[in-house]
Amino acid sequence: MSTAPTQPSSGITYASAGVDTAAGDRAVELMKASVAATMTPAVVGGVGGFAGMVDVSELRAYRRPLLATSTDGVGTKVAIAQAMDVHDTIGQDLVGMVVDDIAVTGARPLLMTDYIACGHVVPERIADIVRGVAQACAQVRTPLLGGETAEHPGLMGPDEYDVAGAATGVVEAERMLGAERVREGDVLVALAASGLHSNGYSLVRRVVEHAGWALDRHVPELGRRLGEELLEPTRLYSALCLDLVEAIDPVGSCDPGALRVRAFSHVTGGGLAANLARVLPAGLVGEVDRGSWTVPAVFDLVRTLGGVPWDDLESTLNLGVGMVAVVAPEAVDEVLRVSAAAGAPAWVLGSVHGAEQHVPRGRVVAGTKGVDAGAVDIHGSYRTA
Repeated sequence: MSTAPTQPSSGITYASAGVDTAAGDRAVELMKASVAATMTPAVVGGVGGFAGMVDVSELRAYRRPLLATSTDGVGTKVAIAQAMDVHDTIGQDLVGMVVDDIAVTGARPLLMTDYIACGHVVPERIADIVRGVAQACAQVRTPLLGGETAEHPGLMGPDEYDVAGAATGVVEAERMLGAERVREGDVLVALAASGLHSNGYSLVRRVVEHAGWALDRHVPELGRRLGEELLEPTRLYSALCLDLVEAIDPVGSCDPGALRVRAFSHVTGGGLAANLARVLPAGLVGEVDRGSWTVPAVFDLVRTLGGVPWDDLESTLNLGVGMVAVVAPEAVDEVLRVSAAAGAPAWVLGSVHGAEQHVPRGRVVAGTKGVDAGAVDIHGSYRTA
């Protein structure tokens, strides 16, 4: 008969090494209700399994289903959340960065998963983060199918954490959106951003540090404290994008080869021009008028506080444009109507032209993100609030 080896009561334990499994279990209990609220009838099983499962029997009705997948994080915006001790909004940023990248292809999200790494599990903090993810998933009609919280003592400080996520969606191949659909004469329609979203925070944080401004400073131009503005959650576009496709090109109502919604561009790292160029085919130029909208105050504040050149600002931040729809001219009015009804301001940003006949009027951006695609000519002067 063998017995398990024993250790003195003063020996090293997992808890004394810095990992508190009981706290992890407590965090799961606190987040269960939020996660459960995202579940759809297609979800198989509940919270706590080794893997999440979703029934995709409906895909048998697709002629050629394509799975779309995306993964991302929130970047250094988490440093603002940590400094403010506000953790229930960063989850929406994560969903926006991940799920909206799927929607640009016309794909309907099927599921999302999240991952949180932290120096020390504080159950209430982890539950706040996951609650934000879950609430955003519910808004974009996507089940939060699974996740993981990992405690990394010694690698991260006790109050440090980072978040990441991944999502999978599906689109019928003949209805997939993208550069191959874009034509000369198409119109660029901007969908307004809610603020800085989740890109360029290394620049923003450096500017704030350089200016010596505290996050609790009230800023008259913003109408609130600086930290509150910097934590404004990313606007979620995926449900709106899919609703636009359904409103303008309902399934079965038109030739899939002649969809009037051609493409979407999610304006993330690299700014408007760099991301828009990715969804234009070689040989076409998207012409963007900088004067077609008023740049929100927070962007001009970053510029003036840090003496940031406009070109650098334009190549880093969204400047008020969070998503661009590339559509046929006859679809513009419907895009504006559906967007307004969804509470997302929209306006005509520019149009698409043949490269051979186009005479550049401003800064031309092409060859970004490693994509062999079209170009964007962004010209004129910005209007500031």
